[in-house]
Amino acid sequence: MKRTIYYVLPNVFFNFIIAYASFQELGYTHFFSGTQNLARLTLPMAIFLPVVLTIDIINRVIIASEQEAIEFTVDEQLNKRKLLTKLSILHGIVTGLMVLSVLLFAQSVFSKYYRLDATVMAVLVGTLAGVLSVIFVYLPVWRLRKWMWRRGAVVAVEGDNLS
Repeated sequence: MKRTIYYVLPNVFFNFIIAYASFQELGYTHFFSGTQNLARLTLPMAIFLPVVLTIDIINRVIIASEQEAIEFTVDEQLNKRKLLTKLSILHGIVTGLMVLSVLLFAQSVFSKYYRLDATVMAVLVGTLAGVLSVIFVYLPVWRLRKWMWRRGAVVAVEGDNLS
């Protein structure tokens, strides 16, 4: 929980500040048009934040397991690079497509000339960064759990006769 706060607070703060500074240049913003639009800030964040967090969290868990800093161990047969690549790309693409879908839906609901309030959009971008930070701190660990077990756990092998 403590580490989650370390990821959430900086992401919310910096993404809010970046969005607020960008949107205040124009006084308002649009979904896709103009030099400082909502899609230009949210789509890269929605793609790259899950990728970076997935890689970082899985690496930290694996290193902590190897150093015996946690009570779990990761299966040695796990191809860590393949898992990192697969999950990070999958998380980035899925999150990017979801955010793009929401932006396209919102644009279709509002008229083409509707102006978005810069402060509200900056708060939404910061909130999205915080939500993504929480999700992608826990989701990679949840996915990695099937290759983890408690240290000292006895593993029964089928067909093993000890008598």
